[in-house]
Amino acid sequence: MIKKMTLCLLVAACSLVQAQKKDTVRISPKDINSRVLREGTHRYLVYVKMSRNAPRTQTQFWTRTIARIHYSGKPCIEVRQEWEDKDSVMHVVKSISDAGTMQPLYHQTWWKVQRSRTSPVKTVSNTEVDFMNKTVVHNGQRISDADTAKQVKRIWEGYHSSMDTYFLNWHLDLETFPMLPFKEGVTFVIPFYDPGTASNLTHAAYTVTGSAELIGYNDQKIDCWLLVHEEKGNKEVFWISKRTKEVLKLEQEINGRLYRYKIKLGFSS
Repeated sequence: MIKKMTLCLLVAACSLVQAQKKDTVRISPKDINSRVLREGTHRYLVYVKMSRNAPRTQTQFWTRTIARIHYSGKPCIEVRQEWEDKDSVMHVVKSISDAGTMQPLYHQTWWKVQRSRTSPVKTVSNTEVDFMNKTVVHNGQRISDADTAKQVKRIWEGYHSSMDTYFLNWHLDLETFPMLPFKEGVTFVIPFYDPGTASNLTHAAYTVTGSAELIGYNDQKIDCWLLVHEEKGNKEVFWISKRTKEVLKLEQEINGRLYRYKIKLGFSS
């Protein structure tokens, strides 16, 4: 009897392990369906609340334009971003990825940088990462192993963490999520790297926790997947349309006291 119970427990444990493996997808090129990306201009309203019931603040508009192009003789997808704050453009991005795998080939970012919250003086930061030619240029200067300045060195180390491996551009998360093979309960482990920043490549876990409805114009009910990413002090919940695959909403909770939202606008102008 004891042997039989032990055998049953072993079988149950093996089944649980197999189920867990089955429900975790480590994203590789075969899991990417770039055909679902919708060309054209898409715009998001981004804002912060200091509590759930607080007024909206730090309002921004993010414009993202998707185009299918040819780059260096191969089919590619180009995403251009322009972020506006209350009085000016604060961030401009140009990203080019392989059309089939979405492996990044080129990424250029421009930031308007304010030196401190109390200082009105603004500067700019410009970084270009060319993955095909294996070069990184920061503020007009090509980076190499010889650079010792802390920020520049960290950018270079981040770039090196992405070399000779498959990864996706974390700066294109809103374009990446629509391409994933959604089903309830699955956890995607995504090899993400944000080019030109001081961060390294990481394998970030996003779990499809279920479904929910958003109410759109004319009382349209939009059936969405809920995609959740959670780590210490940070929880993100994305609403992704099951029909069009677009990210329609993000609600982010930071340290239980600050809330950040991205809302896809129905019209772009």
